[in-house]
Amino acid sequence: MKFRNLFFKLNLAAVPVSTAATAAEPLRQAVTTTDAPAAKGPYSQAIRYGGLLFLAGQVPMDPKTNEWVAGDIESQTRLVMNNIQAILAANGMSMANVLSTTVYLKDFADFPKMNAIYAGYFKEVAPPARTTVPAPLGGTMLIEISAIAGQ
Repeated sequence: MKFRNLFFKLNLAAVPVSTAATAAEPLRQAVTTTDAPAAKGPYSQAIRYGGLLFLAGQVPMDPKTNEWVAGDIESQTRLVMNNIQAILAANGMSMANVLSTTVYLKDFADFPKMNAIYAGYFKEVAPPARTTVPAPLGGTMLIEISAIAGQ
């Protein structure tokens, strides 16, 4: 038993204490912008945690009206990607900072058209890691994309 207590004491003593968070700059911060659709529930547009930015799933919603925008997969993909760019910009980032995305498609037959638009947003850098999955999105929504970015 004494050995076990010593083990836990040693492990706890070795855990580094982060000094990155201060009263002026907490480690975990919400990032919001009026240039992307407002959150319509108990979630944030994005959360910055240290050098990482976790973006909530962006949908084809007009940031000026906060209304759903119907249309084909190409127009919805552009709108979603533009919303992602706006949230990144609010954190001083660009598409070059995107490390990973998850793409949710209502109809997987739309993949080639979505992919052609999506690729255009990563011409300057290697595209991020990506997972694409079919999803039962509601109404006229054909796509949703979440992302993780880093500095």
